[in-house]
Amino acid sequence: MTLNLKPSSGRLSRAALIAALLSGAASAAFAQDAVSTAPKSDAASASADARLEALEAELSSLRAQVADLKATTVAQITDVRDNAAPKPSATVSITKGAPTFASSDGSFTATLHGVLQLDSAAFKQGSAGPTTTDLRRDGPGLGASTSNTDAAHARNLKDGDVFRRARLGADGTAPGGWDYRLLFDFGGTGVENAGQLYEGWVQYSGIKPLHFRIGAFAPSLGLEDANSTSYLPIIDRPSPTDITRNLAGGDTRTAFQVAGYGPYWFASAAVTGRNVGVINTNNVIPVSASTTSVTVGTAQTYSDQLGFTGRLAYDPLHGKDWRVNLGVHGSYVDRPADTGGPGTNGATPLSSYAVSLNGTPELRVDGAKFINTGNIPARHASTVGAEVAAQKGPFFLASEYEHITVERSDISSSPTFNGYYVEGTWFLTGETKGYNQASGAFDGPTTVNHVFNPRAGGLGAIELALRWSDMNLNYHAGSLGIAPAADAIRGGEQQIFTAGLNWYPTPVVRFMLDYQHVRIDRLSPNAAAYATPTGAQIGQSYNALALRSQLAF
Repeated sequence: MTLNLKPSSGRLSRAALIAALLSGAASAAFAQDAVSTAPKSDAASASADARLEALEAELSSLRAQVADLKATTVAQITDVRDNAAPKPSATVSITKGAPTFASSDGSFTATLHGVLQLDSAAFKQGSAGPTTTDLRRDGPGLGASTSNTDAAHARNLKDGDVFRRARLGADGTAPGGWDYRLLFDFGGTGVENAGQLYEGWVQYSGIKPLHFRIGAFAPSLGLEDANSTSYLPIIDRPSPTDITRNLAGGDTRTAFQVAGYGPYWFASAAVTGRNVGVINTNNVIPVSASTTSVTVGTAQTYSDQLGFTGRLAYDPLHGKDWRVNLGVHGSYVDRPADTGGPGTNGATPLSSYAVSLNGTPELRVDGAKFINTGNIPARHASTVGAEVAAQKGPFFLASEYEHITVERSDISSSPTFNGYYVEGTWFLTGETKGYNQASGAFDGPTTVNHVFNPRAGGLGAIELALRWSDMNLNYHAGSLGIAPAADAIRGGEQQIFTAGLNWYPTPVVRFMLDYQHVRIDRLSPNAAAYATPTGAQIGQSYNALALRSQLAF
């Protein structure tokens, strides 16, 4: 007898089938007992033995079919349960105010970021006198026809406010070891921008510890340059850092960078191009009633700049709550941008390839640039810098030195410029600066020990900061009242002392109060262009008080 058993979808049919099989097995066992107890002949005994063996074989087959039926039933039940169970879904988490969206397997993430910095400032300058005797400048005057009016108002700096940074974007990871960032900025210097791409890059991180990045970003070029603007100890970067980084690097620079890092080291090298910019033909500013309006924006060049940057940082000494950081960095401009194009003879004049070094004081409510080399016709330009930092618990000390060389193309001369800064901070409430391995720089506090809560006695984190910076853009400047030599560059020297008090009521909110004393020493580069006596002093000294209100996540 052969039974062909197939699994049934109903519980009742399965139970009936199993009962039938067990009943057959019981009948076979009863038959075996009956045969074994009855008297029989040899032939009958042989026949009974044969029937018994057949019954045992049939019973064995039934048992195997029952086992198969049970296994099939369990598999079907498991499959039903799996299909009915809810599938893992995407997740959302928030860390330090930044929401992160992740796919169910975590291979794709997107973190939203926002930075809002409102700077307010008041300047204390000497009383403004007649334009014929008050020669404070940050750039050329407009000549006698406009009564020596300074286009950038260096005689009367702007009291008021500006949204220094207003950024919104996202970064995250993609399957296969990829990272990305897209960030827009609507802030500015003196006035806000209409908005432009600030960072936009993609990075491959699948070959540890290397990271290959291409797009628009600031390639690493120094300790303060690599620091996030949300955690600067003073409202803006020191002048030597700001001027040096913008030669071949700086914000919105198109670049390809290879970087690697570990717990106590960082290294990077990059090939750089132009700065990402926008033409805004609808935004024009009248310089004066008698002059033509100028367009605000970045004009297209005839050929973009080609540069290189590199940085190496290492912590030779470190402990549980302290570390010493040493580093070197540099940049090289192999080809300045061609801003003028070919002349009437078809050849591009040397003046079309130029570099310019300039910078505002370390506060951007007013956009005046007191030190400025102007355009220097150049074949190449380079920078070399050294950095050192030490951190112990709530204390931090850092310094960098920068040296700049420009190889001129119009005359046989290679002017050099230099600058440095020293700064220190102290968290009065005991917090410690965090160290960001991915950038090789120090951030803000790792946490706020006691978030501001008057009822619970929480004060937030309180930090004191001091900085001295000196940037000298003079080369063979000469003496007061004397016309400059042929190779002279009277870019000016700027010295700034800043004392600051920073308050973090929460990890995402910060208020900064800075006092700044600024001294600019600069001789008039050109008496006719600047509408001044030959070699006149066009610098000045002033004080400023500034407040920054910041939200960053």
